[in-house]
Amino acid sequence: MNQAIHPARVLYQGAKPFPALSACEHYAGSEKLIRKALQLQAESGPIFDITCDCEDGAPAGREQEHAEMVAAIINDETANRFGRVGARIHDVTHPHWRRDLDIIIGRAGRRVAYIVLPKPESADDALTQITALDEARRHHGVEREIPVHVLIETHGALREAWQIAGLPHVESIDFGLMDFVSGHHGAIPGSAMRSPGQFDHPLVARAKAEIAAAALGRGVVPAHNVTTELRDLEVVREDARRAREDFGFLRMWSIHPAQIQPIVEAMRPRFEEVAEAAAILIAAQDADWGPTQFEGKLHDRASYRYYWELLQRARNTGMALPAEARQRFFD
Repeated sequence: MNQAIHPARVLYQGAKPFPALSACEHYAGSEKLIRKALQLQAESGPIFDITCDCEDGAPAGREQEHAEMVAAIINDETANRFGRVGARIHDVTHPHWRRDLDIIIGRAGRRVAYIVLPKPESADDALTQITALDEARRHHGVEREIPVHVLIETHGALREAWQIAGLPHVESIDFGLMDFVSGHHGAIPGSAMRSPGQFDHPLVARAKAEIAAAALGRGVVPAHNVTTELRDLEVVREDARRAREDFGFLRMWSIHPAQIQPIVEAMRPRFEEVAEAAAILIAAQDADWGPTQFEGKLHDRASYRYYWELLQRARNTGMALPAEARQRFFD
């Protein structure tokens, strides 16, 4: 028996590990709201990421000041204690997007969790910004790879979702529902921006399914759009549940602190699945990751990868893991 072999070392030899992201990505624009989210994260643990918005969050004419504020917060180790704060920059048509990158990478490139790229019309648009990100890293001496999340919210981006998901550094592609519906010039009714229309309208459901398929097919995380409901948290929970169970999304945006917990809870694996995953992985590690039997069923490295990713999702949503599994794989 060799308990020293961790699943991350043995299950992905020659292949890219699937990104282990939290189930919720919370957006905040102003310094006040960002710091409020950081306080909540400090209290609850890193069960959600925070995205500082330099696009819609930046006041017109004060883009540089806003990006400097975001970089300072990302660098604040007291407030940003888990290092799970990213930033959304302006889109490729905006005159300030390169300056956004230069400020954030130059001042916080060693701590920013990821960069979000909004509104590409094509894979080439996304690649233009990714190339500039790498140039900024080299210019500022940042050696680490910085993950990229790309918003799919235009016709062109949806058409090239598979190419976008396969670009360098991409770890997530996200559905931008509001801009996508607006881009149909009234052909899709406004009711499709909320539930149940957002799940039932054929054009919107098609977009969700194609984004999830492209992401999962390329080994990156599909992230679901926001819900506009701020008061009825059961609506938020049900939206997250349908996104996860009906369309295969593994992550969802939040735009209000009250939405975070319902999203995380709805995205969690079932307790029974987590217990089963832990037992199978423990048996597999005891067998040096060779084939094993569990409750009359044969398992090998293909199923081990499934259960390892499930166990990571459980941990990233704050679930209590079986003690032995936590000690072997996470402590």
